[in-house]
Amino acid sequence: MTIFAALGDSTTAGCGDRMPDGSWRGWAPIFAEAIGVRLHNFATSGARAADVERDQLPRALAVAPDLAAVLIGTNDTLRDPFSPARFAENLERTVAALRGAGSEVLTIRLPDPGRMFGLPGPLARPLARRMAEINQAADLIAARYGTVHFDAASNPDSYDRRMWSVDRLHPSERGHRFLACSYFDLLAARGFLDGPAAAGLAAARPSPEPSSPSPTVRGQAWWMATAGTQWVIRRSTDLLPGLLRLAWSEWRHGSPDLDLLDLELGASVRGDEVPGKVA
Repeated sequence: MTIFAALGDSTTAGCGDRMPDGSWRGWAPIFAEAIGVRLHNFATSGARAADVERDQLPRALAVAPDLAAVLIGTNDTLRDPFSPARFAENLERTVAALRGAGSEVLTIRLPDPGRMFGLPGPLARPLARRMAEINQAADLIAARYGTVHFDAASNPDSYDRRMWSVDRLHPSERGHRFLACSYFDLLAARGFLDGPAAAGLAAARPSPEPSSPSPTVRGQAWWMATAGTQWVIRRSTDLLPGLLRLAWSEWRHGSPDLDLLDLELGASVRGDEVPGKVA
């Protein structure tokens, strides 16, 4: 049977798509069931690219996956210290190892979280810049290793409020199904679901419609009054100070040189030196 290894953070761990028994499901089980593969989900909440490489990759390689997903980056943008070059190095080594083991690999361009948080411009802009840097790195690696690369950042459906849970950070069930359907379509277009490569698969596109009712206004208010309060406090003590520092730095020094950023990320992926850059 085809083996599917899912690596990543809380999105791939299923957060936002709660089952009746209280467990999380998410896009990876929906996708795995639709195409008829055996899922090994190694994703953990809060993971960054370095965590995926260090902790999840060895476990994934041990199951010899035919298909693997590496969806990572949001926590890298929301935490300090932030280094797009280190992110690129961690992601590239992870993707390279999986491709070297013969896996088809799924990657992603992530949507801008600032748009979902509804942050004011001075805070949203530096967060958007961080996400742009993460996505530039992911694009370079996807092109180099020929991954199945989903551009969620440019897809307008990614910013549909219905796609997001009450915390506006994790996908809702509809959002998880959107991810599962998007990867199904990309794999079908690549021919992975047809012919000898798909021997034994019983592929049927997942339903995009939720199987559970959306949370009520009362239910959302209860979440905010309980778990949501703790979430806001955590974000206020780690994310907000970082965003304020970014906003202050941008106001003082202006926007980063994105042309130089392209060179730095490209060099990080290729192992080159950046012309004219002083260490």
